[in-house]
Amino acid sequence: MSTTTPSASALPPAPWKQLFNEHLSKMKSPEFVLGTLGSAPKGAPTPFVPRVRYCIFRGFWAELPENKHNDAERNPRVFASDCPTFTTDVRMEKVGQIFATSAGHAESKEQIQGSGGGGPVEAVYWITETGTQWRIKGRAFVISDDIEGDEESSGVRTVKSEVGKRMRVLQEGKEGEWSWGKELTGFFGNQSPGIKGSFKNPPPGQSVQEAYDDKNLTLGSKADDLHDSVARKNFRLVVIVPDAVEQTDLSDPTKARRYRYTFDESTRANGGWRTEELWP
Repeated sequence: MSTTTPSASALPPAPWKQLFNEHLSKMKSPEFVLGTLGSAPKGAPTPFVPRVRYCIFRGFWAELPENKHNDAERNPRVFASDCPTFTTDVRMEKVGQIFATSAGHAESKEQIQGSGGGGPVEAVYWITETGTQWRIKGRAFVISDDIEGDEESSGVRTVKSEVGKRMRVLQEGKEGEWSWGKELTGFFGNQSPGIKGSFKNPPPGQSVQEAYDDKNLTLGSKADDLHDSVARKNFRLVVIVPDAVEQTDLSDPTKARRYRYTFDESTRANGGWRTEELWP
């Protein structure tokens, strides 16, 4: 069950969230570009280099989107947050980059298999339908099946602490009825059978000439079981804890504006966010 320590329970939703959601709803597919930091090649003048790829927005953490095809048991609506999510495979490079640039500075594959992270990321959405660019800067936390269990790793404690700080309580007194593991399974269940099956692909980025577990890993697989052992071993949900959000409205060139929202819990009347109006 939940062991969060929410500090945002008295805060209203972020001032940018409703409009952001409205804009996303107009997209055929809510794709965005995710930027992370990767280790620079030996001899490079800087220790890190940018790495970017397209991802798909999967909803806000603790606000699992409705899906009539998802048989997973849902949590009661006890919490809400302003933290966007996306899914990934633990074998993808972005997971290691999120861990390596976090306070824990994980370096080995063994250190990135569970929940944890906290490395800096930037997510950019271009909403053609509204002529608006959204840029979300924050920290990314990875959630795996170890998020709930008898023993909590330091990574699990970090995730529950840092993400929990941004979880607003909607129903006081019912926090204990909410489960991190149930929420994770719900997000897995919201994926199509083909996407679930993609977590059973051969190792991403590995040479096709190298040996791998071809009995369990194959291209084009589909999965319906919410607890498919192979797919769930590789499935990860990533939660972005936003520290700054920029909305650049270019829909009317004569009235173009940029709005910068910076998280500052002291400004509780505005959901913990300071708002600035800027030239685009």
